[in-house]
Amino acid sequence: MEGRNLTNYEKKQLIAGLYFVATPIGAARDITLRGLDILASADVIAAEDTRTLRRLMDIHGIPLADRMLIPYHDHNGDKVRPRLLRLLNEGKSVAYASEAGTPLVADPGFGLSKAVIDAGLLVIGAPGPSAVIAALTVSGLPTDRFFFAGFAPNATGARKRFFEEFSEVPGTLVFYESPKRIQGMLRDLVQTLGGQRQAAVCRELTKRFEEVSRATLDELAAAFSERSVKGEIVVLVDRAHGETVSDQSMEDALRDALKTMRIKDAATAVAQALGIQRRKVYQAALAMQTDNAKGK
Repeated sequence: MEGRNLTNYEKKQLIAGLYFVATPIGAARDITLRGLDILASADVIAAEDTRTLRRLMDIHGIPLADRMLIPYHDHNGDKVRPRLLRLLNEGKSVAYASEAGTPLVADPGFGLSKAVIDAGLLVIGAPGPSAVIAALTVSGLPTDRFFFAGFAPNATGARKRFFEEFSEVPGTLVFYESPKRIQGMLRDLVQTLGGQRQAAVCRELTKRFEEVSRATLDELAAAFSERSVKGEIVVLVDRAHGETVSDQSMEDALRDALKTMRIKDAATAVAQALGIQRRKVYQAALAMQTDNAKGK
């Protein structure tokens, strides 16, 4: 054992460039060895959350020494980017880490990446942990095609319009959400995408209290309406399978619903009952209303 290097990292001479380092979303040991090497070797380190990164470096025994640790986040990005570009032009190696997961995924690193590329400088990725991929892995939903949509808007109306944009995406939908908004989000998903779609709510991935709930949107909305939860959340929704419902069946259901409901409420009710996109049902209801007005 004498003379053996017992650290998890190796200090290396890095060429000048911007290094995007993926960091753990929960378990500190999920970082890659290459990621540790870069954090140990970069001339300069930038981070969305410097305290979180310092804690990670301390866990793995990586000293900051006399190197610069520069905060870079949504609120200061415009001011800090020129400084980082100047350091890169001076031949420095700069490592950037988001608060958790892969940089640029729901993260302020895109502006930095674009500025460095536009300047003709080197950008290098050190891949690793990602909440999106971790959630897809355990969701039980198809992974052949997926669409990451990030966080939905806060307001209910804007959130419904946001979800309707993805109603016909032929792949699994992936969203980030906060614990305080999960009930409203699931309710709005049911109203816009239909309650029969299979879905998964993944909470606290890779952490001690990791939880994955798999069911239809209707069932998940009901389950979470009675719960108060904590932690980071990823919500996944299966692609639309509404093509199994005939237009005639949809129109028959609409006619019944329109006897007692306004057009918007009828469209929502039929979409939920049949598990098809609300937008498609609403457009059909408008067409039926127009035909009725013309006396067809």
